[in-house]
Amino acid sequence: GGIGCELLKTLVLSGFSNITVIDMDTIEVSNLNRQFLFRRRHVGQSKAKVAREASLRINPKAKIVAHHANIKEDQFDVDFFKSFDCVLNGLDNLEARRHVNRMALAASVPLVESGTAGYRGQVTVHIKGETECFECQPKPIPKKYPVCTIRNTPDKPIHCIVWAKDLLFPRLFGGEAVGAEAEREDEGKNGGEDEGKDRSDIEVSERAEGQPAVEYGCVVLREVYGDAIARLAAVEDMWKDREPPTPLSSDVIAAGRAIVQGRARGGDDKVPTSASLALGLSDSHATWSAEQSAAVFLMAVEILLDGHADRVGKLGFDKEFPLSVDFVTAASNLRSHCYGIEPKSSFDVKGMAGNIIHAIATTNAIISGLIVLEAQKLLLRGLRQDDDGATLTPWTTFVQHNPTGGRLLQRIKPLPPNPKCYVCSKAQVVMEANTGLMTLGRLVDDVLRKALAFAEPTVTVGSTMHYECGDDLEEDERERYDALRKRSLGDLPGDPIGHGSLVQVEDFSQEMSVELLVCHREPREGEDPDFFEVKGEVKGQDGGRGGEDEPEGEGDSDSDDLCVVEEAVGEKRKGAGQEEPAKRQRAS
Repeated sequence: GGIGCELLKTLVLSGFSNITVIDMDTIEVSNLNRQFLFRRRHVGQSKAKVAREASLRINPKAKIVAHHANIKEDQFDVDFFKSFDCVLNGLDNLEARRHVNRMALAASVPLVESGTAGYRGQVTVHIKGETECFECQPKPIPKKYPVCTIRNTPDKPIHCIVWAKDLLFPRLFGGEAVGAEAEREDEGKNGGEDEGKDRSDIEVSERAEGQPAVEYGCVVLREVYGDAIARLAAVEDMWKDREPPTPLSSDVIAAGRAIVQGRARGGDDKVPTSASLALGLSDSHATWSAEQSAAVFLMAVEILLDGHADRVGKLGFDKEFPLSVDFVTAASNLRSHCYGIEPKSSFDVKGMAGNIIHAIATTNAIISGLIVLEAQKLLLRGLRQDDDGATLTPWTTFVQHNPTGGRLLQRIKPLPPNPKCYVCSKAQVVMEANTGLMTLGRLVDDVLRKALAFAEPTVTVGSTMHYECGDDLEEDERERYDALRKRSLGDLPGDPIGHGSLVQVEDFSQEMSVELLVCHREPREGEDPDFFEVKGEVKGQDGGRGGEDEPEGEGDSDSDDLCVVEEAVGEKRKGAGQEEPAKRQRAS
């Protein structure tokens, strides 16, 4: 990607000659403004392979192996990682970063992490047993919004955007009805019984046979923005502290329909690629009126239903698909109009719906240069054992938007391993949950895989193995574990999981294990009954403090951020004699 292209270019220009590149993505038009190894003719091709070819033109003597693959595939196991002197990351998602961190730890290979967000960025060095690992500090989880707020009581533009993207778009055009940002309160409580049912809860009539798409779009507008909003507004208890929404007027729908019917049509039968452009709305930074939003909504419905009929039922929101951006922009702005919320331009909606942080090529270039400097020091450390090491000290470097003390680059020495880290230290993970309600499936999927980032977890309590996964399982074993997934923790056979249970979790693919202490508690007032809370402690220590390797001084409370999400305030540790910038920031 953005960092990867600059990094590979800088590596071959700096004399690195044995390089392996892994990337699962293909090149898109939107990449071309900052990923300079690619050209328009490369769109649709493998990023890794095209980057290799371009880099070999810069330095034909380099030996570069390119894999168009996912770093989490079985072929990239611990032995694969052991074959390298160091690993350099330019990843754009937390799950993959956590996986690479664990593989590098298991292989005892240094890892150089990096990230950028606009003008900001950072480079960190992680050396097993010497510095903190990537997971020693808590990372923020992408923001999710309660579906009750999304469905009924939005008060921010993002609420309307998530509703349009995760509920209305899939309801009309197919795909999963609740996306990653709309979090359903009763998710997982029925043991999968509701799987496959429509979960959007948006009442929309089916399109009648032979009904023109624009006419059907008008029906959707009347039902979703008129009738449904009127029913919500009539629930007086819901609006004690705020103004109720206003149904979309028939005049707005009629005006939108007139704009669509009066548009200038081309002389060919080509399907328009964009509803807004087809209506002459070419400024992506302009905010549409309610009437224009209605027109774009109807135009997008017509193009999607008639021009992409073979894809209806399988479509999902794609920020690179202009029609989906047009529809979500129009649909969210119409909802904002009903609720008195500020509308957004299609440029803004694309960024918010696609979780886009607009990248700056210069920041990527600076970060890539810093990565290469740290990689050179790591390699020289192995060659110059008799050196005092002063010039080869790894640094954590932050690139700032505004200078501090006249410097745009701020650097600190890497912190030592966090004794509370369950990944690289002897830490115990504590989970609080209602063990009578939480199922084994939720423990595996939401706690172990999502919260703790295990890839292939095995769950054992005492002498009872409750769960394992892998391609080598027999059919009867798969059936047994599938059946156990639906049972509550306290109802598991053999050694059930209840208050005080010690659960041994192992992941042989990551060569990692952890001890999970389960604490049963009932939900607090107003808390989701199917809650869980995970935190780490250190065995044999009081809250993980006071250990032999504990840095001097009390920790600072500060806030880091990854991407656009603020991290929860947590304890920061500062080594003796180290000074941190006023605000440390992590970017992706």
